[in-house]
Amino acid sequence: MTFRAPVRDLAFALSTVGHDGLVKRAFPDLDHDTIMAVLEGAGAFTTDVLAPLNRRGDLEGARYENGAVTAAPGFADAYRQFVEQGWNSLSADPEHGGQGLTKAMELAVFEMVHAANMAFGLCPMLTQAAIEALTLHGTERQKKLVLPKLVSGEWTGTMNLTEPQAGTDLAALTTRADPDGNGGYRLTGQKIFITWGDHDAADNIVHLVLARTPDAPPGVKGISLFLTSKFEVKDDGSIGSRNDVRPGSIEHKLGIHGSPTCVMLYEGAKAELVGQLNQGLAHMFVMMNAARLQVGVEGVGIAERAFQQALHFSQERRQGRAVWSGEYPAPIWGHPDVRRMLMLSKAKIEAARGICLTTGVLSDLARLAESEEERAAAKARQELLTPIAKAWSTDVGVEVASLGVQVHGGMGFIEETGAAQHYRDARIAPIYEGTNGVQAIDLVGRKVPMGQGSVMRGLCAEMALTAQTLTESAELARVGRRLAAGVAALERATDWILANGGPPALAAATPFLKLSGDVIGGWILAKQAIAAAGSEDPWLQGKAALARVYAAQVLSTASGLADAVCEGAEDLEAAQPMALAG
Repeated sequence: MTFRAPVRDLAFALSTVGHDGLVKRAFPDLDHDTIMAVLEGAGAFTTDVLAPLNRRGDLEGARYENGAVTAAPGFADAYRQFVEQGWNSLSADPEHGGQGLTKAMELAVFEMVHAANMAFGLCPMLTQAAIEALTLHGTERQKKLVLPKLVSGEWTGTMNLTEPQAGTDLAALTTRADPDGNGGYRLTGQKIFITWGDHDAADNIVHLVLARTPDAPPGVKGISLFLTSKFEVKDDGSIGSRNDVRPGSIEHKLGIHGSPTCVMLYEGAKAELVGQLNQGLAHMFVMMNAARLQVGVEGVGIAERAFQQALHFSQERRQGRAVWSGEYPAPIWGHPDVRRMLMLSKAKIEAARGICLTTGVLSDLARLAESEEERAAAKARQELLTPIAKAWSTDVGVEVASLGVQVHGGMGFIEETGAAQHYRDARIAPIYEGTNGVQAIDLVGRKVPMGQGSVMRGLCAEMALTAQTLTESAELARVGRRLAAGVAALERATDWILANGGPPALAAATPFLKLSGDVIGGWILAKQAIAAAGSEDPWLQGKAALARVYAAQVLSTASGLADAVCEGAEDLEAAQPMALAG
């Protein structure tokens, strides 16, 4: 199972999503050579260190023994190298020990991490989310004593939301935070599905936990956010005694076996408040939105890994006669349908990668653009794209991993080839950090209505201009026409969502999100094709070919998806379970 980090693809993608302009405006000390050195260094580390551990992590996994979790074989040493080489601190504020690079560069590096070893990547991924939450809402003590340790990677971070009775419905959570009389709190309760909740790869583990104080109002308005840790943190920043939190078990999962998914038991654990009382859900959404974008990148990464393996297999496996060359026996790459699956996979990977990196660029512009107007516009578009980046990209991860199994044929269904692992690993990404159905509801319920629809309409107008540019090129005119039709379909569906709202919009949410991702992905590929136009480099010429394949096989379905948005709600509302039963 060979893997090669897609450094060139990532560098090209960054250049087409506005990253160069961002760097010139807001990161004057960052030059092209430094960017390439970071990408190439991360590519070497992920290829040489993380990728070889992926299969062993799947086969042996993390272990729970005697009340403690041991990381999968080789993971703890790999994490030590990850921290020593500085990969954990790329975009964090230098004030807290970070390197101050762009968010998009961090996402590019983490895509390579997830592609090489998705189970490993989950650990630092959640630490990044904890860093963002504490940067915005942490107390001075937390920023002084805890945040630098998370930034360096010496300590890792977790997110504790879910309970047995409270999954998506966080209003039902019951974990209790009782004041201890000294300004702190004691946490009591059980959390489940806690990724990397316990392990032996770092000196300490910081848990951000949603809980209720005794006098809190019911529902989500009574939830607060607390910080606790595996070992207590003394006032001088050193590690103290073991806290009253422990793993009760680890889950036995379909995939990501190298990532310990823990049941965490809080038995009077010492904790401190993060932010304001009863504002925990709002504070946690900072962490959740950061994790959602990272999970979108995770979808891109696992798709890239599955694609690379399938492409390699297609050149090694010989079956039948090639229809174009007549070679016999020919590599299965010579069969049109195999080639179609692989080209469609590659096109969707490029599209999803561009959506995620664009969202990363916008997150920096939302902080660093010169004017308040531009910062607000960037923030609004970032918020619009985040649920699309998470859901559409993770759906791509599952689809491409499934196509990877298909390319392998019967051998893909056999565990020893490894194609099945990518499919098993990919399947969790549309579920955690808010299911993709929840992302779709967020899109139609909160994000599309922003500014009476002006944010989505502004994006559609920009995409329409790109389509017009494409129609002026003989090589890309067909792509331009398909993109224009796709934008028109998205505008029609957007108008319907805004006009209807409520239950009809919620029933149409998932097809609307798919339509949005399909069209925006086509726009991403169109911009790549424009950037590559006129080159004699076969690799760059391939960008135009991918845009044409995507236009023919994906953008061509946009009108039908818009119909599904506008016409599919009535039958869903009237449906009864008995009518579906056998």
